[in-house]
Amino acid sequence: MATKQPEIKYLTATRIEKRQKKYCRFKKLGIKYIDYKDAEFLKKFLNEQGKLLPRRITGNSLKYQRKLATAVKKARQMALLPYVTDLLK
Repeated sequence: MATKQPEIKYLTATRIEKRQKKYCRFKKLGIKYIDYKDAEFLKKFLNEQGKLLPRRITGNSLKYQRKLATAVKKARQMALLPYVTDLLK
């Protein structure tokens, strides 16, 4: 009378991860002025071609994204960062 029923397997992702909330590292570290002379720090916010990464990827707030953009532009003008390149990192 007691027959085994097949187990029901649901289609689920093999690995469900919780996305970490993005945060503005400038607010977290209390940085008020972004120094354009620190090229190594600015390279963290650039992609391989030398373009500025968007806010949705870096997690910066709008205020600090604008300050970062002006710092990168100043560093490019002072020849601390290249305008266009291949494999910057």
